Amino acid sequence: MDRSSIRHQARYALTHPDRILPHLRRVARDTWLRMRTHDHVGYYRAVMKSDTARSPEAAVGSKSHKRWMAMGQMQFEYLVEHGLQPGHRMLEIGCGNLRAGHWFIAYLEPGHYYGLDISPDILMAAQDTLTTYKLQDRLPYLSPVRDLRLAFLPDGHFDVVHAHSVFSHSPLEVIDECLAHVGRVLKADGWFDFTFDRTDGREHQVLREDFYYRTETLVAMADRHDLDAVFMTDWEHLPHKQSKIRVTRRC
Repeated sequence: MDRSSIRHQARYALTHPDRILPHLRRVARDTWLRMRTHDHVGYYRAVMKSDTARSPEAAVGSKSHKRWMAMGQMQFEYLVEHGLQPGHRMLEIGCGNLRAGHWFIAYLEPGHYYGLDISPDILMAAQDTLTTYKLQDRLPYLSPVRDLRLAFLPDGHFDVVHAHSVFSHSPLEVIDECLAHVGRVLKADGWFDFTFDRTDGREHQVLREDFYYRTETLVAMADRHDLDAVFMTDWEHLPHKQSKIRVTRRC
């Protein structure tokens, strides 16, 4: 399915007339932000500023608080089932307002969670989440970033790196930048889990907000950076539209 095609958009509009006006608003915002920003990070930071002002939970893709809680719990339980331990040090790229992060922070030992986001606005909402769930004594680190080079983080420090719904909003050059540097901050036996919007057909994007990639494209990109990538088939059975890949450092 090529969601960028006129044919698909026309068919979708006919079957979902209630979505026409919201889409036109997105097109107008996209046009305005393209003129005011110089790169993708600046563009998406502006998108998040706009979305967070309306609703921090909706800004991270949850239409209700119930859905926000369920999505965070699903990410948490999956990682625990696949190796996350309380003593691990975890880096979450695109931590948002801690939809999953508040589960991780409560589970990990104090000071073992480090959350990054390109949006200062959503990180302010993350501080509210810490207060709401009384997690201040868990001493999580929250930091805004301008890119995904991770240059300010130490070598071999993290057991787990996690990025949910980040690459689904990223062009290939941003993903490549992250994969080029994430191996340096991982421990030798650590892993990096990320989700993405998968297509089996032509790779495409909708505006500059949603990107669809073939699995083999991302696996090959990881390979170029000496990372082994595995498609997580069991994630496909969970109630989420994205797919997941786990990468590890090559021995």
